[in-house]
Amino acid sequence: MKQFWFAACLVTGSLLTPSIASADPTSEALLQGMGKASQSLNYEMGFINITKQGIDSFRYRHAVSDQSSLAQLVLMDGPRREIVQRGKDISYFETGLQPFTLDGDHIVDSLPSIVFSDFSLLSKYYDFIAVGRARAADRLSQVIRVVSRDGTRFSYVIWVDEQTKLPMRVDLLDRDGETLEQFRVISFYDGQQVVDVLADLEKASLPPVLSLPASEQVKFGWQVKWLPAGVAEVASSRRNLPNMPVTIESRLYTDGLFSFSVNISATTNGPSEQLIRQGRRTVQTEVRNGNEITVVGELPPSTAKRIADSIVFSAK
Repeated sequence: MKQFWFAACLVTGSLLTPSIASADPTSEALLQGMGKASQSLNYEMGFINITKQGIDSFRYRHAVSDQSSLAQLVLMDGPRREIVQRGKDISYFETGLQPFTLDGDHIVDSLPSIVFSDFSLLSKYYDFIAVGRARAADRLSQVIRVVSRDGTRFSYVIWVDEQTKLPMRVDLLDRDGETLEQFRVISFYDGQQVVDVLADLEKASLPPVLSLPASEQVKFGWQVKWLPAGVAEVASSRRNLPNMPVTIESRLYTDGLFSFSVNISATTNGPSEQLIRQGRRTVQTEVRNGNEITVVGELPPSTAKRIADSIVFSAK
């Protein structure tokens, strides 16, 4: 059954490649409206996430009460996993694990990150291409492609409901147009009843906010000389592996849509070069001058290798 669903999704995604690509300000406004609607409306949606590893089903509820967001995400199959939001607090509950709370503006787990992106910033490096109208979740939608202008990153196809501006379907495509992941709404309703269902969250006792250690300013003896347009460093760290005399230096990068890290450590006994790709995630490893270079994140393999090849080390 899983194989049938995924094959169907690949075929459907391939039909949405437009013959002419061009920037569209109207599409940008629609995408901005999607982000606003996702954070301001009262709604419930059942959806599935389809990857090459299988299909997972979820229920997501969102409401606004006293100008504060309330939300709940529940995994519908297997051991119960629940994530709830009350204002800026995102709390995680999972069978067999101690519950905890993190600061955040929205639940990001299992929901397409592009829904919460700042499209005014992305418009500098991505084209928003109107494909046409189509039905998704039995609702009429506007279909838009989001494509990086330099061709170094993945792309998206998004079905935006014409009435509510909420996303009804989101496909993540690789550079060859193959569907890597799909978010697909299968049931939906909106209205005041969602506020009533989530009302108990306002009084619920949530686990304490997890305090994260303060980040330290670190200086490395290496630099990344090439990055895709719009990518910037957002964090860096130096840490030791547990129970191993190995120090890893890391830099985290993002363009506001996709993220990846560059990690440097002393050479181990591993292969001189290795590539692992699983869905949206690529791990590119190579050894040079006694250093093991690993690029990990949401990148096509060719982009990850180009980043790894561009790293230069300071003379010791």
